[in-house]
Amino acid sequence: MSFWWGGSSSCSLLSASDYMFCLVLSLSLLLHSASGSRHQVGSGRQLELGGQKRLGKCNVFEGRWVYDNNTHPLYDSETCPFIIEQFDCQKNGRPDGLYLKYRWQPAGCHLPRFNAHDFLRRYSGKKILFVGDSLSLNQWQSLTCMLHSAVPEAKYHLSNKPPIYMFHLPEYKLEIMMEWHQFLVDLDMEKRGRVLKLDSIKGGRAWKGIDLLIFDSWHWWFYKHPLQPWDYIQVRNKTYKDMDRMEAFTIALQTWARWVDSNVNCTKSRVFYQGISPSHYYGKEWGKQGGNCKGEIRPLDSITSLTPKNQGLEVVKEILSRMKHPAYFLDISLLSQFRPDAHPSAYSNAQRSGGDCTHWCLPGIPDTWNQLLYASLLQK
Repeated sequence: MSFWWGGSSSCSLLSASDYMFCLVLSLSLLLHSASGSRHQVGSGRQLELGGQKRLGKCNVFEGRWVYDNNTHPLYDSETCPFIIEQFDCQKNGRPDGLYLKYRWQPAGCHLPRFNAHDFLRRYSGKKILFVGDSLSLNQWQSLTCMLHSAVPEAKYHLSNKPPIYMFHLPEYKLEIMMEWHQFLVDLDMEKRGRVLKLDSIKGGRAWKGIDLLIFDSWHWWFYKHPLQPWDYIQVRNKTYKDMDRMEAFTIALQTWARWVDSNVNCTKSRVFYQGISPSHYYGKEWGKQGGNCKGEIRPLDSITSLTPKNQGLEVVKEILSRMKHPAYFLDISLLSQFRPDAHPSAYSNAQRSGGDCTHWCLPGIPDTWNQLLYASLLQK
């Protein structure tokens, strides 16, 4: 199996071994649950919950993981035959299953269970697009499995041809796509080399008219040579060999926010921004005496003061808060910090030779991200 890691205009093909090496150095992802609502970013505003019973205001991103052997996992990996090998921990021989049995419980409210049939009814005849990196792929794969396991007899068409992944349910006229576009802005191949253009989104033409958009960008911004997939950074008419990566990320996200405000009809399309997911490569960050996510089998009870704060979160929140039509923010960072047990680790391939503490097993955490997504969509 091979993976692409280019931009919208050019992609470089990685071998499976190179890709696994890349994973060991990766930074971020994770999400989780919610109950039908809208999250306005900035100033720690909470998610207002609705549904059959009005629950008032509840911050669904604060809470704890509880053992629930009755409702979790939401599906069995065997009922989703097309899970990408990298995420199929059970098939790859992971011996424990405790990590599958935990449900996110917000403090002060409950989340609606994901209703696949209702989701299919709401999005019949529509198009859903995830845009980002392999963490977006993780969430896309999760949603396809959640839907397929609910309607296993429904015919489907699946295409895994990077940079576009496609899952089509003809009976429901529903298309769920994922586009590999890890910087959101353009990465162009020119005579001088690969140029990352922080103020250009030509690739956004493919995003117009989509009914539901979920964006993600973070950990690829911090790769250094030889893993970084660009040679130059361009801002307007100035070109740099390199620049402060946080500054570059900020400029690019501002470009993306302007694009959304100018090109997305908010009365017809919904836009989400996937929060920043942490990786778990350094055990000392959660009080472990060295090591990484390998061997972890249950969630953390608390987050220690050793856990570094992610500066990118404040950047994302600030930019989203200034948008004319703010994207819905799935603030999954804190939730993710609790789950070093849910990564593939060695079980990202059948040889059990991996070391992936960035992505997530399926079934697993991305299912909860999609539960959060669904709960938000329940709001009018």
